[in-house]
Amino acid sequence: MSAALKTPAFHFQQGETPLLVSMPHSGTQLTDDVNAGLTGDAQCLPDTDWFIPELYPFLETLGVGVIQANYSRFVIDLNRPYDDKPLYQTKTTGLFPDILFADQPVFQSGHEPSAEHRQFCKDHIWRPYHDTITQELARLKDKFGYAILFDAHSIAAQVPMLFEGTLPDFNWGTNEGLSCDERIRHAVNQVIEPHYSQVTNGRFKGGYITRHFGQPEQGIHAIQLELSQATYLDTDKAAHHEYALDQNKLPHIQNQLQKVIGAILATKL
Repeated sequence: MSAALKTPAFHFQQGETPLLVSMPHSGTQLTDDVNAGLTGDAQCLPDTDWFIPELYPFLETLGVGVIQANYSRFVIDLNRPYDDKPLYQTKTTGLFPDILFADQPVFQSGHEPSAEHRQFCKDHIWRPYHDTITQELARLKDKFGYAILFDAHSIAAQVPMLFEGTLPDFNWGTNEGLSCDERIRHAVNQVIEPHYSQVTNGRFKGGYITRHFGQPEQGIHAIQLELSQATYLDTDKAAHHEYALDQNKLPHIQNQLQKVIGAILATKL
């Protein structure tokens, strides 16, 4: 870890089950270079996957490992490939986002981070995060005979730049069935309560982490959840770029997510 990073690139807690949970977009830390160049609209970090760790407080009790990014996706997006090759044909954001989901600039003109800064972030944030996932999945596969990666995300229910209308509550991505055994997808679909809506491989089919690490033929499975933030945020505050948990919604979504994780752990592969 480079001394130039004020805080570690990520938090990693090794688990005791075949499952590893990745949280690549929950970080809010900024480097000085990024912080200095953000537009007013970007300074509140609107495209963060807000409070993802708080939604999964039961992971440690279940013995599930977790890797959680500390830095904002505006520093570097850990769910994009190192070479920044586009993942979708439709409009999206890249390894170093330059537009917000609101289709506004991330950086003030002429104040974008330098090429040197971006390379530093690739070497000291992106690469260690992915190397840790690689090593941990290999360890889990060696111990259990297989490993499962659950990539935990969230997003606003309505993002006109990315999709029309309103997202379902649970948006599962399995790279069109290529990133995990069908039994995993079936298990999570089956435990979603009827008052929540869900879709599999809709607008979100799994980002780079899911597509890269999900190699079921090699005994490593990956599934992404893009959770609608309407299921747990105070939506009135979020509409004004103030982000807070809705304490009425929170216990219900935590209970639902615990059932999801339990269903994955109970799946026999």
